[in-house]
Amino acid sequence: MSAAASRAATRAEALGAALPPLVVAAERVAATVMQGVHGRRRAGTGDAFWQFRPFVQGDPSSRVDWRQSAKSDRLFVRETEWEAAQTVALWREPGESMRWRSHLAAVTKRERADLLLLALAALLLRGGERVRLLPSPGRRSFAGRGALVPLAEALARHEAPAEDAAIPRHARAVLFGDFLVPLEEVGRTVASLAARPVRGHLVQVLDPAEETLPYAGRIRFEGPAAPEEPVLVPRVEGVRALYAERLAHHRAGLAAIAAGVGWSFAVHHTDQPPEAALLALWLALAPQ
Repeated sequence: MSAAASRAATRAEALGAALPPLVVAAERVAATVMQGVHGRRRAGTGDAFWQFRPFVQGDPSSRVDWRQSAKSDRLFVRETEWEAAQTVALWREPGESMRWRSHLAAVTKRERADLLLLALAALLLRGGERVRLLPSPGRRSFAGRGALVPLAEALARHEAPAEDAAIPRHARAVLFGDFLVPLEEVGRTVASLAARPVRGHLVQVLDPAEETLPYAGRIRFEGPAAPEEPVLVPRVEGVRALYAERLAHHRAGLAAIAAGVGWSFAVHHTDQPPEAALLALWLALAPQ
């Protein structure tokens, strides 16, 4: 076996070992939130044709449009505009900054965002709705409770920006990330999705140390990406107030971007239980 193949096999084994605990944890968090909360399944209110979409595992065979399917070697389902609105697109911010954690948290921001995303997906799949990643490779949707493991596998390989020209109109989108990038970048992403139109939710996932800057004395801060130059701060206490002010300003900008297109905005810290954040999201996604 070549060195490259050996490294690939090692990564695959690590992925396989990590996925089951993550899926189990997501199911556990989802089950906690489901206690006392009714499901979201409801009857459709319209049957206006919207599009044909590929048949996915979990779709009943009665939904197959045999006339359309006969034109190719794939099965297709006729989708109404109301049904398209029941698609929820999920995205977790890629990048090295999401892999960071401080001594105040047990998990990285990426690990917590993945857990929240999969737990939310578990609730949605239980409610009979379809879930897709943003963007969706091959326009793939996930349906049925058995889809959580394949979704987790796809998420582990997902490193794409939140851009998807194929997302159905009137779908919902939930974006998880630290969003510690220029506000203009976030604004462009949100505006592009909202124009389809897509209603959505931004969830900023931060480490508690990013909130409080709990360091003292002379500290050398290094960026997550190699090209970034380290910054040496002679006395962290002297910049803590300015840091808090700039973080608050950035957060206010994120909230304004979301509010400007009718989206919601929430903050979650990785040292806090995930259930409260998941419940808030679940209620925000509930039919109005």
